[in-house]
Amino acid sequence: MSVILPLIHSTFRTVGVIEMRRVSYRAEDNIREWRTSTPRIGARVMVDPTAVVLGDISLGDDVSIWGNCSIRADMHRISIGTGSNIQDNSVLHITHAGRFNPEGCPLVIGENVTVGHRAVLHGCAIGDRVLVGMGAVVMDGAVVANEVMVAAGALVTPGKILESGWLYGGSPAKAMRKITASERDFLSYSAANYVRLKQQYLDDTSG
Repeated sequence: MSVILPLIHSTFRTVGVIEMRRVSYRAEDNIREWRTSTPRIGARVMVDPTAVVLGDISLGDDVSIWGNCSIRADMHRISIGTGSNIQDNSVLHITHAGRFNPEGCPLVIGENVTVGHRAVLHGCAIGDRVLVGMGAVVMDGAVVANEVMVAAGALVTPGKILESGWLYGGSPAKAMRKITASERDFLSYSAANYVRLKQQYLDDTSG
């Protein structure tokens, strides 16, 4: 005991002098240029400092990008609409133009979209007021219409079209049922909730 107590005391004394580094969640401080392209950002945009946001990207007003996301527009463009949120560990990329796809596929995300944790979106088009569940994958050339719910873990295969007002799930993803009125309302609620949350992060670190 006489040996352990001094070690504990020394440990606490050392920890006590560590200064917590103040981080910035302002998008302007956490975006990256790629060659001649720099992300274009709207008003009140939050980007977590652990995220990679790089290249030919457009972020609308009140967008939030959360921890450890990778959003890489290095060979085509990415657009994320007003009020949308991209949650932790999600990966967003494009389809490059080349021999197998002459025009490539940009990644276009509409307004008030919620992209759940660890989702993958690759060269697809997502409409307005869409929920992409945790761990879901939406592949190249797929089109998700307005007001769609993509279930957690779903695989939306290349070129598939998801019709408005439906819940899709499974691997490969298939229409499961029409969404309810309550679920339709939740799509807007979810996006608005993240707009409020990201503003707290911005306000708490603005000083």
